[in-house]
Amino acid sequence: MADSTHTVTNQAPPLVGYDVYSADRALTEAVDRHVAPALRDEVREELSALGQTAGSAQAQEWGTQANENPPKLRTHDRYGNRIDEVEFHPAWHRLLGHGVSAGLVNAWNRPAGHVRRAAGFLVWTQAEAGHGCPLSMTHASVPALRTDPALAAVWEPRLTSTVYEEGLRPAAEKAGSLFGMGMTEKQGGSDVRANTTRAEPLAADGEYVLTGHKWFCSAPMSDGFLVLAQAPGGLTCFLVPRVLQDGTRNVFRIQRLKDKLGNRSNASSEVEFDGTWGRRVGDEGRGVRTIIEMVAATRLDCVLGSAALMRQAVAQAVHHATYRSAFGGLLVDKPLMRNVLADLALESEAATTLGLRLAAAYDADTEEERAFLRLAVPAAKYWVTKRCTPVAAEALECLGGNGYVEESGMPRLLRESPLNSIWEGSGNVQALDVLRALQREPQALNAFLQEVGTARGADHRLDAAIKDLLTELADLDGIEARARRLVERMALVLQGSLLVRWAPPEVADAFCASRLGGDWGAAFGTLPHSLDLASVVERARASV
Repeated sequence: MADSTHTVTNQAPPLVGYDVYSADRALTEAVDRHVAPALRDEVREELSALGQTAGSAQAQEWGTQANENPPKLRTHDRYGNRIDEVEFHPAWHRLLGHGVSAGLVNAWNRPAGHVRRAAGFLVWTQAEAGHGCPLSMTHASVPALRTDPALAAVWEPRLTSTVYEEGLRPAAEKAGSLFGMGMTEKQGGSDVRANTTRAEPLAADGEYVLTGHKWFCSAPMSDGFLVLAQAPGGLTCFLVPRVLQDGTRNVFRIQRLKDKLGNRSNASSEVEFDGTWGRRVGDEGRGVRTIIEMVAATRLDCVLGSAALMRQAVAQAVHHATYRSAFGGLLVDKPLMRNVLADLALESEAATTLGLRLAAAYDADTEEERAFLRLAVPAAKYWVTKRCTPVAAEALECLGGNGYVEESGMPRLLRESPLNSIWEGSGNVQALDVLRALQREPQALNAFLQEVGTARGADHRLDAAIKDLLTELADLDGIEARARRLVERMALVLQGSLLVRWAPPEVADAFCASRLGGDWGAAFGTLPHSLDLASVVERARASV
């Protein structure tokens, strides 16, 4: 047989050996925009180093290995002793350890901490998304613990440490700790007030024993957990350590690991509490109030995680089309493929720009920015996470049959894509949260409108969209049934405002024409043909 039949031609080389951060123009520009000039060189160097690792063949292999070898539950040791341990492939520990060392659990104690962490989270998630779960929850636990200064003094240095140590032992003996969460139960789901886990006070102040079942407990290998349970005074937040100070293991019975659509490298579990020791965080009956800032932080990570998946999907699609020839030329030069790629790139850039703007609001920490976040976070969480799955699916199709094959990495992106829309409250929960803020916190709407109004007069389609939004906000008839429509418009207007101010003209023009002006179809690749689509695609290309 002639060897010529096995000669490989017209295949795109793998997208590997590149700086994920520096190759992302939308992200690098956003970081420069939101970081003080005196810090820019330091932050660029930090994020570029992380980007080079994320784009390396080694990190890509870690991601593959961690997903091909999912975690395993060991409930008992060989002698029959209950141990409730979860075993991970070494690749998982390398990914997680690198994320910790890169500061992805510490946004709270350094200059521009939220922007640089958000950018790092967006970069590192492109290497592998599953291990982002414990990184996110550890980061988000800090504001909840700060409601109890004594607890925060002990735990915050552990949670913000850049040292990762695997294994179960007392947290005081480790250089760094990770946190998980146990909020949802079988009968309640997102309705955490329906929780039935009981917390009975002990003699020592702030100490309780917990009894109940958690339907979803994320990252069960963590050193501690924030848990909601019903105390005598109502729903309350508790800190539940895996290992007690004397070295004995807390009662934390892992019933099973969830068999999930995606996110397969990460362990999600059902756990049973039966006389489990917990330390109260905040006051009795104030559980939701205690965790509210934690929830907001993890919702922002849902936005960033989805933006990361979209960015990687678009980078892969543009890369493939840049090298692949069909019908007499490169795919990237074909008008119809160019339209598809540009449409996907708009969605990706809008998500990245919005995510970094939210992170910058956290860094500013003013009354106005906090009010802005109250509406912008759930609106962004609703819309950006909803766009992730169609973007991943369309980007996969750009690779054709090659994209449907596991080795391309695209199926993993597609399986991962619905997660962030579900985690920390699905679409309806976000939409209802926006309505609640509109009804109870008028300062939040004022801050939101002030933000989008900054770009008024720059684009007639944006101006018209703002006017239509104000009309919708003034109409309370059937407001709950219209909540998704309203929140979608809020998110699009906010994205349009940001792009008009900060993106290149060709990007802002295409976004406003399609998303705000209505010159768009129901599928990607239906942008007006008169736009400068080649420049939009070139901007999204990751140079190797």
